[in-house]
Amino acid sequence: MPIIKNLVAAALGFGLIAGAASAAEELKLANFMAPTHPYVSGVLEPFAAKVAELTGGEITVTIYNGGELGTGPTDQYSRVLDGVTEFAIGLPGYTASAFPVTLLTELPGVITEAGGTETIWNNIDLFLPEYERVKLVGLWSSAPNLLYMRDKAVRAPEDLRGLNIRVPSRTAGLLIQAWGGNPVSMPVSEIYNAMQTGVIDGAMIDGSATHAFKLGEVANHLTVGMDSTISPFFLLMNRHDFEEMTPEHRAAIEAAGRETSRLGNEVQLNEARKGVDGFAALGKEVIRLTPEEATPFNEIAKATAEAVANRAGAGAVDVMNALRAG
Repeated sequence: MPIIKNLVAAALGFGLIAGAASAAEELKLANFMAPTHPYVSGVLEPFAAKVAELTGGEITVTIYNGGELGTGPTDQYSRVLDGVTEFAIGLPGYTASAFPVTLLTELPGVITEAGGTETIWNNIDLFLPEYERVKLVGLWSSAPNLLYMRDKAVRAPEDLRGLNIRVPSRTAGLLIQAWGGNPVSMPVSEIYNAMQTGVIDGAMIDGSATHAFKLGEVANHLTVGMDSTISPFFLLMNRHDFEEMTPEHRAAIEAAGRETSRLGNEVQLNEARKGVDGFAALGKEVIRLTPEEATPFNEIAKATAEAVANRAGAGAVDVMNALRAG
């Protein structure tokens, strides 16, 4: 009898252990970028590790790279909204109409390259109403958008006249238009082929694109040093899934997201710096505008930012001023 009792106890114990293991909840994270993109090892994997750490392994996050849960970056918001995935990384600029306040951070001169993410989180209550249908987990600024050009070197706004320039958002398109170019809306994944085949003459994107999207292979000139747009990134979660969690798990997700925002900004700025240096190392031309050369770009950028804010209404102007104040 003692032997039978011990066997029963062992079986029950094994069942409890197996039950505890199966209780771990696995959540999906949709990433449209390739698994080799610096964000994977520098931002997304640390986020997954942090969630596991803060929940004692009760929640795990599995990252699906390269559009495994749906191709293209433009639908990341809807994938979270529709429950295709629990988490997704993306850019609010791809669904600009849903995030007009968030995209005020994109305007030239509103936030700084180094302190932009801190400014965003110091004023996070300004943005939260735009994320009522999802859970905003992370939000961070990136490096300024530069001008990667295939054939035409750009040293003045008039050099852009009549050229087709890929833009990451509607706001960036307004700036390119004000500088004299023709804005072309296009997901980042399509830039390489479009520039290689001459569909576009250049692309507006930050310096990380030299390596992350291999633009160093198809562009020959890179213009830096002017005031430009700064494209924000976000990490979203399905709201229903978030609200179904325990308070402790919700707090863990929020803490991991806040840390991820810091890492996202850090990785982006570091990769952008390496990208500019790497472009020059490829034997390509990096045009570093002098203050005098940058002035015409900057004056147009400032006027464009003010016009966008004024058209958006007094509330937008107030938000922009609050962000400028830090």
